[in-house]
Amino acid sequence: MLRLTAILLALCGVFASAGPLFADDAPDFATGGIPFLKQHCIECHSGKEPKAELALDVFPDSLSLVKQRKVWDNVLRMIVSGEMPPKAKPRPSVAESEKFTAHVKSVFDYADRNAKPNPGRVTMRRLNRQEYANTVRDLLGVDFNPTEDFPADDVGHGFDNIGDVLSLSPLLMERYLDAAETIANRVILVNPPRPASRYLSGRFLQPNNAQTSQGRFRQLNPTSPEPVHSGPFTAGGDYLKFSADADLMLRANLYAETKSPSPVKVALFLSGTGVTDASSDAEVEQLLGAGLMSLKPLKILKIFEITAREAKQTQQIEFPFNKLGNIQRAGIALVKPPAGEEPANLFIEHIWSEGPLETRPASHLKILACAPGQSPAQQTVEVLTRLLRRAYRRPATAEELARLVKLVETAQASGEKWEAGIQQAIQATLCSPKFLFRVELDDRPQSPDTQPLDEFQLASRLSYFLWSTLPDDELLDLAGKKELTQNLPAQVRRMLLDPKSTALVDNFALQWLQIKRLKSTSPDTGLFPQFNDSLRAAMLQESVLFFKSVRTEDRSILDLVDADYTFLNEPLARLYGIDDTNGNIKGQKVERPGGQPIRGEEFKRVSLQGKLRGGLLTQASVLTVTSNPTRTSPVKRGRWVLEQILGAPPPPPPPNVPELVDNKEAAAGSSLRERMELHRKNPSCANCHAKMDPIGFALENYNGIGEFRLKDGTFDIDPSGEFADGTRVKGPEDLKTLIRSKQELFARCLAEKMLIYALGRGLEYYDRPTIDKIVTALAAGDNKFSVLITQIVQSEPFRSRRGSHESSESKP
Repeated sequence: MLRLTAILLALCGVFASAGPLFADDAPDFATGGIPFLKQHCIECHSGKEPKAELALDVFPDSLSLVKQRKVWDNVLRMIVSGEMPPKAKPRPSVAESEKFTAHVKSVFDYADRNAKPNPGRVTMRRLNRQEYANTVRDLLGVDFNPTEDFPADDVGHGFDNIGDVLSLSPLLMERYLDAAETIANRVILVNPPRPASRYLSGRFLQPNNAQTSQGRFRQLNPTSPEPVHSGPFTAGGDYLKFSADADLMLRANLYAETKSPSPVKVALFLSGTGVTDASSDAEVEQLLGAGLMSLKPLKILKIFEITAREAKQTQQIEFPFNKLGNIQRAGIALVKPPAGEEPANLFIEHIWSEGPLETRPASHLKILACAPGQSPAQQTVEVLTRLLRRAYRRPATAEELARLVKLVETAQASGEKWEAGIQQAIQATLCSPKFLFRVELDDRPQSPDTQPLDEFQLASRLSYFLWSTLPDDELLDLAGKKELTQNLPAQVRRMLLDPKSTALVDNFALQWLQIKRLKSTSPDTGLFPQFNDSLRAAMLQESVLFFKSVRTEDRSILDLVDADYTFLNEPLARLYGIDDTNGNIKGQKVERPGGQPIRGEEFKRVSLQGKLRGGLLTQASVLTVTSNPTRTSPVKRGRWVLEQILGAPPPPPPPNVPELVDNKEAAAGSSLRERMELHRKNPSCANCHAKMDPIGFALENYNGIGEFRLKDGTFDIDPSGEFADGTRVKGPEDLKTLIRSKQELFARCLAEKMLIYALGRGLEYYDRPTIDKIVTALAAGDNKFSVLITQIVQSEPFRSRRGSHESSESKP
């Protein structure tokens, strides 16, 4: 409450000092607007208990309008649409309404033209949980989630990346310390373990039978007609752990018995369809064994001479493998002796592999990579310079670097290894405010003037907006050359194509649509037996894939409202009653032949028929989170559309209004619509319900988990509705058509939501020109998704900032 009071006092001071903005030639609301209010509005919207909690008698002049711009946007919308004044009251003529709205707009236009651009000021933002996890992943190669024990982030203005609410509690600081230690110990190993060894005893080599599984050694007798005795003998590649990502050593322990004077030779070989560069038939014909032909294609790795002649002193042969995957089998075979000589008998103890030979994680090698020929001190500087540049999202100062170098040297001086010193440096870095917060250093923090962000700060804003993680090397390199600003459009296109841009779906879209809460939503499974965790996950994934497609295909943002396609797997298709990828309805005549059945958990793109599905409004995720556990909620659905799609949230319900009667007896005696009609007869509820209910009723054909229906229990569903201006809708098709016809409202709403997310702060009156510019550019650019992103990134608030003191020239 104290904080709110301080804000209101500050605003009063702001507007009290703003007189010079409105000169003598400025539009005067006192003479051009007040008479209209007195004649048509003040009767209901004044006093201590104004209707809809909207008092218009508190706006005596032009200055008062400008500081409550959002309120007046809604007032003008009501007048233009004909919703207000109500039909029961004397209504102004069209000419009177147009004259009044034009005058109010002229007040705002004058203020915008004469106010100095104000990019606002963003509170220094802490990395939220998702940003922290992504950042340590990309900075250090962390392959686990270190934020599982972090407390939940607070939400402001609908998002969890708002600077004003991202506090740093003692508990979170403790978690940061624990996470830093865990991360440092896992990404760098001071004492790497020995490579793992996998032994396959000779008696288990293929082929085998009950007789071969006796004794320590497996005899290979090349003169036997049976492969189980003559070989070659092999071990499975899966058991030996051949890998395309690791180096291994293949080994065999064996000895030979022979009566021939010539050396005994054996071959190590690979076999299977994964073998490339197979040995020629002539080379393979050097080998012995009745099972040889069945092992083709076959590649001889190396031929060895076996000198060991007794079990007490076996001989070990080996061959290195350099990142070789997709190998089915490795084996051993005798090489034919010279003509006329009897072949030897082999006795194989085991075939075994050792590896990966490199037991240090990839993160260890990447973090500690150094140019060759450097001294230990130079290596420390190289590693820490690279680390800090990415961790701080800018080049480190000489003092910052020297402090960490000293930490490493101190650790080494105390007898610890160099790697342990780097671990300590990583821990210190991860606990630094310059890592945990998105710091935008300012050499003029008190200046009221607008200043451009430096290139590194811009790179950080851009990467956390689109990727929720730190800038990559390309962004940092451009920033270092002061070339990022001039390359912003190209970088936006590149970044939207990068897989990391899925963060924009996961972190913006799911919060904007408020469907993250689907994970905790619990519809009554007695009433909705189809609902389970599999269907819950499918609902969320449909929305993720749909929004992602609009982004990656650079479609119109209007497709978010109504599209002719979606993404379904079998559980969700069953809920929707859709039979195949051509959108044919289950149990009805096939309208579009050639569709593929939708089977299993895999999602497929589906071309939809008609308008009952398509777009966010009719997706099960949205319909479920805007329902109650036991039934639909037209109020919740209507409010959701007003707030998240049209940007016109209704005020909170008045106090002491009784809840809708909602029990079995009420449900059996009357339809939900009839009960709501009684509820809205309360005068204090009627105004808001007149906006919400027609929207909610238009979606009433979808039950509490989004399944289409024609009846609610025994009652026929009436999805029609009428708005205050006389506009009628007859169901979901009409509703989507109506919203698409109000594309500027939707574009403005989405632009506002995304600008809030991009800036990490709520919007203020001085952001209005920016939103207007974005909406205008969207309309000119066919409402393409990339236009929205590019316009936000190139906007004044995104690329600039001001000091802590606001210029009087920028105040209304």
